[in-house]
Amino acid sequence: MPDGKIAEPHYPTVEFVLDAIAGWINKYRELGRANREFEHCSQEDVKQIAKDLRLEVGQLRSLAAKGPGAADTLQKMLVALSVDPKVLAESDPALMRDLQRLCIVCGQKGRCRHELAQGTAAEHFHEFCPNAYSLDALFDKKTSLKPVAPR
Repeated sequence: MPDGKIAEPHYPTVEFVLDAIAGWINKYRELGRANREFEHCSQEDVKQIAKDLRLEVGQLRSLAAKGPGAADTLQKMLVALSVDPKVLAESDPALMRDLQRLCIVCGQKGRCRHELAQGTAAEHFHEFCPNAYSLDALFDKKTSLKPVAPR
């Protein structure tokens, strides 16, 4: 080495494993933070929040544990289906909460992200999306929603 430094060995497999472990640790920390969101609330406050959202306290805690971005794919799915998420949230907040709740607990997020990335989500969402029935009902009354401009 011209500057007198010794080159450190590079081990891609070890680096991959260490990165994966670091990712798990960070996810665990995030989940812990989500569970602690309620530690500054009284039990009555938590019960009221759950009631306002039409959930049981256990359901609320379970949903909060999924983290803040757990329903992000819903926004993308709505756009793929030409529904403006903001307009839907304003026009029917209860429906939007129900859609978010199902999206948060969905076991098909990998397929959803893949279909969204491929641009095929609108064609195939009936095959995997737990919100398909509600979304179909939404399309029946969609005339009141402003569609997102095509890209």
